[in-house]
Amino acid sequence: MGSRQVSTEAADWQGRKVTVAGLGVSGVPAARVLHGLGARVTVVNDGADERARAQAAGLEAEGITVRLGDGDTLPEGTELIVTAPGWRPDKPLFAAAEAAGVPVWGDVELAWQLRGLGGRKPAPWLAVTGTNGKTTTVRMLASILEAAGLRTAAVGNIGVSLLDAVLGDEEYDVLAVELSSYQLHWAPSVRAHSGAVLNLAPDHLDWHGSMEAYAADKGRVYEGNTVACVYNAADGATEDLVRKADVEEGCRAIGFTLGTPGPSQLGLVDDILVDRAFVPNRQKQAQELAQVSDVNPPAPHNIANALAAAALARAFGVEPAAVREGLRNFRPDAHRIAYVAEVGGVAYVDDSKATNTHAAEASLAAYDPIVWIAGGLAKGATFDELVAKSAERLRGVVLIGADRALIREALARHAPQVPVVDLDRTDTGAMAAAVREAARLARPGDTVLLAPACASMDMFVNYNKRGEAFADAVHALAAKDA
Repeated sequence: MGSRQVSTEAADWQGRKVTVAGLGVSGVPAARVLHGLGARVTVVNDGADERARAQAAGLEAEGITVRLGDGDTLPEGTELIVTAPGWRPDKPLFAAAEAAGVPVWGDVELAWQLRGLGGRKPAPWLAVTGTNGKTTTVRMLASILEAAGLRTAAVGNIGVSLLDAVLGDEEYDVLAVELSSYQLHWAPSVRAHSGAVLNLAPDHLDWHGSMEAYAADKGRVYEGNTVACVYNAADGATEDLVRKADVEEGCRAIGFTLGTPGPSQLGLVDDILVDRAFVPNRQKQAQELAQVSDVNPPAPHNIANALAAAALARAFGVEPAAVREGLRNFRPDAHRIAYVAEVGGVAYVDDSKATNTHAAEASLAAYDPIVWIAGGLAKGATFDELVAKSAERLRGVVLIGADRALIREALARHAPQVPVVDLDRTDTGAMAAAVREAARLARPGDTVLLAPACASMDMFVNYNKRGEAFADAVHALAAKDA
C-alpha cells in the first residue's frame, strides 16, 4: 500500500513524530499511511534479516527512517507508537513509552482513529473475537451481509486490511471485523456497533501473562457496543465478559446455543436455526433463519459459528432470507475441517487449522469413530481434558512433532485402550508416514482426522503447509489404492 492523498482534516498529523514498532504485514502499511499524512515516521524492528532489510530499503526510498536490530529503544521525541499486534506488552520499548507518557496504538486503533478522514462517513463495525472460529464466523457474516445487498468486506485479521478498508476509495455500509486478543489489547478506543466473543480457552498465555489478562483483552470487543453483545451460552466466561462491559444504553446481551434458545437467544430447534432475539415478541415467537444443512460443513462448532454470525447480522437489521442465502453461499477456507477424500471406505479430513486444544476438541466432536493425527508445538498446552473428552471416539492415534510425548502421556492416563503410533520424527516427510499408519489403523466408516492441537512450526512453515502435506499424502494413498 503506497502513500495516500488525504484531506486537510489530517493536518494534525503533519510533523508528528510517530514510531512504528515492527515491519511486516501491519507495520509497513502503517508506516506508509502515516508518512502520507505528513508524520515524521521512524520504524524500529528487532530483526535485521534479508526480508527486513528489503522492506527497510523500500521504506527508506520513500523517505521513512528505519532502525533494524533495535526494537527496544524509544526514539527521541516520539509522540506516538503504532505497534505490530504481536509485539508483547512487556517489551522494554513499551516500558519506556509508559515512563515518557507516550501512547501505544495497534494497527486496528490506527484504523479506527483514521476512519473519518476525507469527510467520509465511517462504516459501523461488527466485531468478532474468540479463541477459535473467528475467521470462519467473520467470513460467514460477510457472506450474509452481502446477501442482504450491503457493501461490506471481511477485514482485520483476514481479508482486506483495516487501513485499506477505512482509507481506500471503496465505501462500505458495514464491516465484518476479525480481532485477535493482541489487536484488542492495543485498541483502547474501538467501539463496535455489535461484538461477539465466540469462546474462551487458554491460548497465548505467554503473551498475555495470565488467563485473566487474556480474557480481559478479549472482552474489549464489547466495550461501547451500541446494539448487541453476542455471547456463547455454553461458555459462561463469555457471558461474564458481557456483564463487565461498559456499553451504550439499550445495548442487549444476545446468546447463541446449540440447544433450544430462550428469549434473547439464537439456537436450534430440531434441524432449524432459529432467532428468539430479534423478533417482535421474543417470549412467544421464534423466527426460522436456516436449516442445519445450509451450514457448510454442518459440524457442531461450525453451526455455533453460523449462529454467532447470524446474531450479528440480525443486530444490524438483516432479514432472515439473507441469513439463509449467506450461509448457503459461504465456502470454508482450506484446512478447516476440510474433506480431502475417501479411500477404502475411510474419510480423510484436514483440520490443520486446529492449532490448540480447544479447536481440536471441537473438531474431534464432529466425527466418530476417529483415527486422530496429532502433535507439533504445544505452546505450553496440556492435553488431559482434551483426551478425556474425546477418548470414546478414538479408534487409534498417530503422533508426530516435537511435543507429541505430552499427548502420548495424556492418552496413557485417559485412553489406555486406544492404540497409539508414536512417530519419532519431525521432518516434513513424517506426514506421509502418519497417513499410512492412520490408514492401517482405520476401518471402513472411520474418519482419519488431522486435528493436531498444536502449532506447526516445528515441522512446517505454517498450518497451511501442514494441511497440504496431509492432503498430498492422502491423494498418494488414493492413487496407490486405485
